[in-house]
Parts: sequence; structure tokens; C-alpha cells
Amino acid sequence: MDQRLQLITLGVRDVAASKRFYVDGLGWSPLLELDDVLFFQVGPGLVLSLFGADALTADAGLPDPAASAAALPGRITLGRNVPTEAEVDAAVAKAGAAGGTILKAPMKAFWGGYHGFVADPDGFAWEIAYNPGLVFADDGTVRFTEVEAD
Repeated sequence: MDQRLQLITLGVRDVAASKRFYVDGLGWSPLLELDDVLFFQVGPGLVLSLFGADALTADAGLPDPAASAAALPGRITLGRNVPTEAEVDAAVAKAGAAGGTILKAPMKAFWGGYHGFVADPDGFAWEIAYNPGLVFADDGTVRFTEVEAD
């Protein structure tokens, strides 16, 4: 089997509030909008969908999160790498102004980069980072290089 991931789906409480965060906060454009789901192409062959939580629960046969002591979102982060520290500052501020919650203000990271964390309206944590050791080639391949930590 090919080692690929084409679709990540997040169950969200309010599709309209999530749309505001992802469109106004992250600057993304929807690929497709349906009544209770949005799709964003986030890379070559990769789509992020925001699906109304109740509809996703019913569609996928998931357990009711209200009945679980370990309600989601939990220990998961999504990441976005930007080219400069200034862009980290701007992206975190913009996402916060569009309904996100700043979890960690941008700062130097122990691994040598610069990052901040912001949660979308449903609590899914996004790390916005400048990581000079993470190189994305035009063909979509990723390469890690040595970075001098502070």
C-alpha cells in the first residue's frame, strides 16, 4: 500500500465559525462548500475538511463525544510552516483575531526555530512555525536539516 494521506477531517461544532477562522484567520480559500462541510486543498493531493461534528459522528458511526471523559480534541496538533519569524507573529495574530484562541504567543523554540500556537474555534491546536531546518521542495518532498538550537 502507498504511504499517503489524502484527507484529514476535523469534526467542528460550528461550521460557520470554523470557516471564519480558516478563511479570515489563515487566509485559505475553500475548494468546496456544502451545507455541513468545507473542503480546503492544503497541499498537493491533500485536503482538510471541516465537518459538522454531529453529522460526522452520525456518518462515521463514532461514539458520542459527550459520553466520553476524554472528549476531543486531545493530543493532536496541526502545523503550518512560514518563511520568517515576522510571518509567525502576523499569522498567530490574524488567526486570533478571526476567532482563534492564542495558546502560546510566538517565541523562540528550544529546537532552534520560532513558533506560536493558536486553537481554532473547536480547540484544534495549530502550530505556526518558522523552522529553518524543515525544507519543502517544489516537488513536494520534505527534508530535515541541522538547526542550531538556542
